[in-house]
Amino acid sequence: MDKDVKKSAIQMAYASSIGIAMVLAIFGCLILGVYLDRKFDSGNVFTFIFLIIGIAAGFRNLYVLIKRTFTDDEPIIKSFKSEPHRQRPAPKKN
Repeated sequence: MDKDVKKSAIQMAYASSIGIAMVLAIFGCLILGVYLDRKFDSGNVFTFIFLIIGIAAGFRNLYVLIKRTFTDDEPIIKSFKSEPHRQRPAPKKN
């Protein structure tokens, strides 16, 4: 298997797990919130709180997975000095 083909296959496997990570975080917290509301008879307070926590955790999982999987091999801009067409302005004289 070629190096590029293997890398793209691994990236596709990670990308397919993004949906599962989102769903598990959101629905796991939602089920926990419903359970706590029924146990303590508190209306929908825990359901709402844990739904918000689940959504935040799902997007955090999404961010971490993308950051870990799809890293750039080379930064786009290393520094302003490396751009030959850019000139620094002359220092101001007082």
